[in-house]
Amino acid sequence: MSITQLSALELRDHIADGKLTSEAATQAYLDRIEACDREIKSYIEVDADDALQQAREVDQRLAAGDSVGCLGGVPIAIKDLLCTRGQVTTCASRMLQEYRPPYNATVVEKVKAAGGVLLGKTNMDEFAMGGSTENSSIQLTRNPWDLSRVPGGSSGGAAACVAGGMAPLSIGTDTGGSIRQPAAFCGVVGLKPTYGRVSRYGLVAFASSLDQIGPLAWSVPDAALLLEAIAGHDPQDSTSAPKPVPQYSETVDQPLKGIRLGYPREHFEAGLNPEVAEKVQAAMDVYRSLGASITEISLPHSKYAIAAYYIIAPSEASSNLARYDGAHYGYRTDEQQLLRELKEERKTLEAAGKYDAVDDLDSPLIRMYRKSRAEGFGSEVKRRIMIGTYALSSGYYDAYYLKALKVRRLIRSDFDRVFENVDFVIGPVTPDVAFPIGAMTDDPLSLYLQDLYTAGANLAGITSISVPCGATASGLPVGLQLQAPAFEEERLLRAANMFQAETDWHTRRPTLG
Repeated sequence: MSITQLSALELRDHIADGKLTSEAATQAYLDRIEACDREIKSYIEVDADDALQQAREVDQRLAAGDSVGCLGGVPIAIKDLLCTRGQVTTCASRMLQEYRPPYNATVVEKVKAAGGVLLGKTNMDEFAMGGSTENSSIQLTRNPWDLSRVPGGSSGGAAACVAGGMAPLSIGTDTGGSIRQPAAFCGVVGLKPTYGRVSRYGLVAFASSLDQIGPLAWSVPDAALLLEAIAGHDPQDSTSAPKPVPQYSETVDQPLKGIRLGYPREHFEAGLNPEVAEKVQAAMDVYRSLGASITEISLPHSKYAIAAYYIIAPSEASSNLARYDGAHYGYRTDEQQLLRELKEERKTLEAAGKYDAVDDLDSPLIRMYRKSRAEGFGSEVKRRIMIGTYALSSGYYDAYYLKALKVRRLIRSDFDRVFENVDFVIGPVTPDVAFPIGAMTDDPLSLYLQDLYTAGANLAGITSISVPCGATASGLPVGLQLQAPAFEEERLLRAANMFQAETDWHTRRPTLG
């Protein structure tokens, strides 16, 4: 078995036992990236020299008998909206194409403190807005299982690099399903922690009340290991919960007895691919064989989740992205060209005697703001900014944003009520499997509906996981979703691992190179 086929836990243990060095493991992944990422394009930037230097430092500490943390020299990929000191952090946007943060995100600091080796930054939908990674301004990422299909989004690069064997672990973010959906599309494990479980300090925000950082991996135990490294209270993040972090990697292989699962009838109605439904039903049969009871439940307000999400998230995005104006932050248009254009417009209007129109021309400063944002943001980001600005505008705030917040409360109440009678909610991650590149480019509403089963967990602030549970006749992965009450990641991981211990879907790898 090659190095890049080992699990993260196996890598860590081999490095600790001296059977392997962190440098050798890191070099193996760098070689794999060199061989395979020309086709997949999961990484925006890979700093091989820095990664190898990090690995050597881990090896030196091990040789000296020092503790190196729970990650112990394992290479990790980071989604390109987490700040990394001195390295580009672009959010896959022209707006931040030259941004090099002067500090590390808390999650990056935690990975380093735990002995993780940062391989590079992964591609994504611009500012995390999208479900296919087609909205990146930098490159198009492809699904390792079928290069003609999308890897999902917005953490498409983070899922594709793990699926393609180009990182044993990666870190993504989930605002409405952006870890779980690409995990399902790429046949890997993706966990959305409870809101507040992982610090968001140093995360370039999309929607501040919804964003959460989490792990992607081949197996549930590997995801548990990474969550253990990055979770915990952070005084630099006012939304970070002051709760102790369980040793997820120590308990993940302990099965739960007599668990109660509930499947929402709303998640098995029209629009669900029959092959996805079949694989999820088969996964429920596995749980029944393990002694779980499974009952039908209802999340009556889940049908409003997409509508509520696509008011709340764009509204928060409109506020968060207002700072990128070309003056204080972000890309700035060519000012000399702008002044030339303004001069020509003025000259043309004066020659036509349209002096009122001359007076109405924008000032150079306003023109600079407008052109910088028009050129710096992509079409999907502009669409969401406009939706959010409209929803927050005078006369519409109560009708849209305030009403969406009320619906959000009802969605949370649905989950609270359900969790009085069941331990976990089980069902599909997405209505369909990975779709062809370009299939939804001109149909944003269909793309938004890919979040139909995932957005509720973000609105409610609970935790949720996607695990591979099968494949279609054409070989495309299918994901199973488990959702649990807030801060129940320890039990959620154990429940997910019970399924993986009985199946082999997570051991299957696409053929690359």
